[in-house]
Amino acid sequence: MKPVIALVGRPNVGKSTLFNRLTRSRDALVHDLPGVTRDRHYGNARMGERAFIVIDTGGFEPAAEGVFVEMARQAEQAIAEADAVILVVDGRAGLTPADTAIAGRLRRLTTPRYVAVNKTEGMPSDTAVAEFHELGLGEPAAISAAHGEGVSELFDAVLAKFPQDAETAEEDPAKGHPRVAIVGRPNVGKSTLVNALVGEERVIAFDQPGTTRDPIEVPFERGGRRYTLVDTAGLRRRGKTGTPVEYFSIVKALQAIEGANVAVLLLDASGGVTEQDAHVAGYILERGRAVVVAINKWDAADKAARARMLSELRWKLGFLGFAETVEISAKQGKNLGALLGAVDGAYAAAMARLSTPKLTRALIAAVERQAPPKVGPIRPKLRYAHQGGINPPRVIIHGNAVDRVPDTYRRYLEGWFRDEFKLVGTPMSIELRSGRNPYAGRSRAKGARRKKRS
Repeated sequence: MKPVIALVGRPNVGKSTLFNRLTRSRDALVHDLPGVTRDRHYGNARMGERAFIVIDTGGFEPAAEGVFVEMARQAEQAIAEADAVILVVDGRAGLTPADTAIAGRLRRLTTPRYVAVNKTEGMPSDTAVAEFHELGLGEPAAISAAHGEGVSELFDAVLAKFPQDAETAEEDPAKGHPRVAIVGRPNVGKSTLVNALVGEERVIAFDQPGTTRDPIEVPFERGGRRYTLVDTAGLRRRGKTGTPVEYFSIVKALQAIEGANVAVLLLDASGGVTEQDAHVAGYILERGRAVVVAINKWDAADKAARARMLSELRWKLGFLGFAETVEISAKQGKNLGALLGAVDGAYAAAMARLSTPKLTRALIAAVERQAPPKVGPIRPKLRYAHQGGINPPRVIIHGNAVDRVPDTYRRYLEGWFRDEFKLVGTPMSIELRSGRNPYAGRSRAKGARRKKRS
């Protein structure tokens, strides 16, 4: 197995900047405000020929109330999971009481510990690290996460304790199994659902909108099938994003939707379908992702609230009519098997491979049942179909005068293909292309010969 390295420290010392450099990504949010990272965040990293897993954590906050207690618990969990722990401190701010308190916690570990003195660019190394010797965690290393100075030397020392043969090639976890983005407006229970599916308190679930900021990837297995869940920040309407940190969280959530195979749109049974829910559904549809609608807190809703929810679902989210709807209780763990069954079905539909002969036969049957309407004296002719892509499925139909096919007939074809191939849970695209007239070139050549003879 790859070594697991946890980055810990007080808020705003540059842990997420270092995480992004190690993973060569921008997966962790970086903002000049303390407390941006809250959950523990995993990434695949490489330093030279050495591969490892790095965990970014929220800062140890001195405030012992609210969500900050949960942040500290996530950091403690990361420390427990790690093969080595790096305490990141701020070389420009100097040694603080919070640094000393965290170092005291780390000194009780048998796990290897290191001190990375960050933000030391332009400073003499000896001077930058001098006061941090008193933390009692060995020789501090001067680094600059933003500029990369000293990072490779630090990790060469950290990874030297792990044998080379401990590293094995692993397949990309995103391949061959569903990536499932859990999305919805704030405070509908997304993190609670992730924890219920995984069976542990993997992400912070707190009764306050906006608790989740980074998209958090959680690989897990259920019933012998692998999944990667992505917990995302609550999505708000455009123009209603609030603080800069919240705006970037939403960008990350949209990227998570785009990178997923299936999106679970989580609704709150007690609140009905809101305008925000419709906007989130619109984001999913814009990106062509398979979707399952999950109505959470179903057990807590009374009969009137349930009836209103189902009614609003039909007329406010009618454009997701292809999606399966599942009533669940994330808190009580009810009906989660049915939810994953719907996810499996949507994933299979989104990734379906449809053969050209079967598509063409289905097209001929659809036209025989209902031909495209005439536009003036001309009736479009649809000749054959083939698949142009997956996730979502794209069907390309060739024929003549296809520019005259109305949108209503295009929707009819979409419904026909969906029924024929049981494509539940995924949007699909119908593309019409005009076929080349095989006699066009022959006619031009014949005319040229006649002109030459005359």
